[in-house]
Amino acid sequence: MRKSKKTRDELILELRSAYERGASIRTLVASTGRSYGSIHSMLLESGTTLRGRGGPNHITRPR
Repeated sequence: MRKSKKTRDELILELRSAYERGASIRTLVASTGRSYGSIHSMLLESGTTLRGRGGPNHITRPR
């Protein structure tokens, strides 16, 4: 059964809010049961600025 547009819009807002508070895409995948690609697409659709790989704790190694 397909969810209504309003329900999807609400989900997108919830995902954006959680992501901007620090949740990873993989955490959102686990909590919603949706695929990584669908979460990623919804975050982009919402206008969210995505973090780089490794999240907020990523440390660049000296070469």
